Amino acid sequence: MQAQPSVIIVTPHFGQAPTLRGAALSSHFPLSRENPDPHRPHPALSMKPKRRDFRLDIIVLLGFTAAATIASFGVYRMWVGEWTKAWFDLAVVAAVAAPVIHAWRGGDSLRAGNVLAALNSAATFGACLLLGHTALTWTYLVLLTNFFIAHRWMAVVCNTLLIVGMQLIPGFFHDGVHAASVLVSASLITVFSLIFAARTQDDRVQLERLAAIDALTGVSNRRSMERALADAVGRFQRGERRFGLVVLDLDHFKDVNDQYGHAAGDAAIADLASILRFEMRRNDQVFRFGGEEFVALLELDGTEDLEAATERLRKVVRSSLRGPGGRITISLGAAMLREQEKTWHDWFSRADAALYRAKSAGRDSYVIADDLF
Repeated sequence: MQAQPSVIIVTPHFGQAPTLRGAALSSHFPLSRENPDPHRPHPALSMKPKRRDFRLDIIVLLGFTAAATIASFGVYRMWVGEWTKAWFDLAVVAAVAAPVIHAWRGGDSLRAGNVLAALNSAATFGACLLLGHTALTWTYLVLLTNFFIAHRWMAVVCNTLLIVGMQLIPGFFHDGVHAASVLVSASLITVFSLIFAARTQDDRVQLERLAAIDALTGVSNRRSMERALADAVGRFQRGERRFGLVVLDLDHFKDVNDQYGHAAGDAAIADLASILRFEMRRNDQVFRFGGEEFVALLELDGTEDLEAATERLRKVVRSSLRGPGGRITISLGAAMLREQEKTWHDWFSRADAALYRAKSAGRDSYVIADDLF
């Protein structure tokens, strides 16, 4: 007679410790396999994801450098009594500093970069009006840097308007040859910068995609998971959606590796990933957290839906996943995101603790954690 999988649901009771419905469990196991203290985050969760924003770095570097340089010109012009040019310089400094500070504080580098490119181009055109052809030195610099701070097509628009605008300024050039040479050189800078920016952006997107994918399974990796969970918490706090989290891993995976080798273990992990990916709905996501452990992020309405989804995953894997030694099962822990959880770490810890309880209950089971601690 086949044993039935154990199912445990942890529910909160006001004024009482959490109680368990289902299989009886020992009260002496830790709440996490590697982190017995429920009030301290899992060691692996304490490391925040780090993502360098190349555009933001360039915006801050160029913005503050340009602001300091132009401000020094403004102070000098005040000293020599050129007040119109001095006030223009200070206005440019203020205009440049605003999007730079916005990007630095908020991280919205693309919008700030587009605004900054437009302001730099407009300021450069104004300098051409005030200073004449001596402002050409700044013009070439702006034509080039626009592609580093803004979207490439925004940079093309700004550069085109600046180049055409310079051609329309009366008496700006010495003669037609001078005007034609500036037009050709500025256009070549724009074209080659566009090609370079497009190639660089495509390479960066490809590298970011590779950095977000687990090489063995083809599903998203832990780095992607951290971003997705943080985004889910933000959406939940804004009242957009409700989310459930399922943490699962293979039962007796060490035995598979020991008896049949790591190639068999890798095959089991890859097959599990394929099953999970096939079972995900359009708005759901699956990640490989590490080793034989996976995480599923689900858009759900409540605990009942989470329980149904978790049981479905358990059954599908149980009926589909095979290894050299026969059937391979999984254990799962799940938790709905709660209002008091402002970061994803506590949410993940509850699901991870539920997974440990499922494995302690005999494996091939799941635990729904409404309130573990």
